[in-house]
Amino acid sequence: MEEILIADLSSPPHAEAIVYLLNEYAKDDMGGNSELSAFARSNLVPELRKRQGAHVLVALVDGSPAGLAICFEGFSTFACKPLLNIHDIVVASPYRGRGLARRLLAKAEQVALRLGCCKLTLEVLEGNAVAQAAYKACGYAGYELDPKMGKAMFWQKKLGQV
Repeated sequence: MEEILIADLSSPPHAEAIVYLLNEYAKDDMGGNSELSAFARSNLVPELRKRQGAHVLVALVDGSPAGLAICFEGFSTFACKPLLNIHDIVVASPYRGRGLARRLLAKAEQVALRLGCCKLTLEVLEGNAVAQAAYKACGYAGYELDPKMGKAMFWQKKLGQV
């Protein structure tokens, strides 16, 4: 049996599933090939609980953690409305190819609509063709205001020790 639910961040089984699935993502090629630090594993769920705009979705298959989407509310200044950013999305390797990512994205869209969001956003690595295909199939596309200016690029500047 499969279920996709909004995680209860005060539930120990949900907290364990979140940490397990995010660690599986971190160990994957697309997550950097390195386990989460002990600090991240210990503090992830308590820190998520502190963030009012955090929305965590967990996919369970026969009660086992199979997929995860961690989303954060943002704000579109141009639309003057909230948006929902899908910050992390992962399907554990034994459950890939079953459409779980598509169903996690659909659940995130339901959350965004309930919140009155104008759009969903996410980032994807250039080399992650499988994820790109899933996102395109669900209606996602690269962001651009004017084609002659090109698509938006995602940049970062690390601060301190990460």
